[in-house]
Amino acid sequence: MKPAPIVQAFPAPSAAAAPLKRNIIAVASGKGGVGKTWFSITLAHAMAKAGKRALLFDGDLGLANVDVQLGVTPERDLASVIAGEATLAQAATRYEGGFDIIAGRSGSGSLATLPASRLMALRTELHLLSQTYDWVVLDLGAGIERTVRLLTAQSRACLVITTDEPTAITDAYAYIKVTAMEQLADGIQIVVNMVSNQREGERVYGTLLRACREFLKLEPPLAGIVRRDEHVRDSIRHQASLLTRHPASEAASDVEAIFQRLDQAL
Repeated sequence: MKPAPIVQAFPAPSAAAAPLKRNIIAVASGKGGVGKTWFSITLAHAMAKAGKRALLFDGDLGLANVDVQLGVTPERDLASVIAGEATLAQAATRYEGGFDIIAGRSGSGSLATLPASRLMALRTELHLLSQTYDWVVLDLGAGIERTVRLLTAQSRACLVITTDEPTAITDAYAYIKVTAMEQLADGIQIVVNMVSNQREGERVYGTLLRACREFLKLEPPLAGIVRRDEHVRDSIRHQASLLTRHPASEAASDVEAIFQRLDQAL
């Protein structure tokens, strides 16, 4: 027997339905290795610490690792939803940091090759589930592939993570270009991660901003700068959120400051 389509869990709203809250923040990067998933986890935890009801959705289909970084093994995950065994709401698992997670399934290539119609149904279900939260953090896969673009669409904001590496800056620019051309998010903002200090982060942002101005006629604002911090590596090694293991660390403070600015501005 074929599994029930995931769209059945949450039927599409009618034209007369109230407009949905735009409270999904997509976190993306042009390449891997820039700390995107770690940032997504810490951002969701910062939301919870601020008293917000937050959900972290692992949208890195096929290469998911939110559950690995947090050391949790959910009873249900995104693969369960795709198979029609659970709804997204049923797959949400409470993390000890006070926020919910919907985990993916690492190595599940079937998720990465979902047809566009199934991805759009999944996105619809996520947007409807988001109405029960103050904020939803959508941890996207690296790159600009079809699955990433489809999940980005209709997000309230898209935070593009980069570092000071030339390839990270170049790939972040490529992601911004595609996202802007396809009008996938209401606003694109830049987060510079793993830099020595504020000045270095501003230099990296300036490099990316000049390229966006010259070639895209865009000026994506700087969401914030996260300093390089050895406590981040320690928290990942121990499969714990940074805000649990090292809540007073520099990187933790930087991410909390980014959320405070987002919460006030969006």
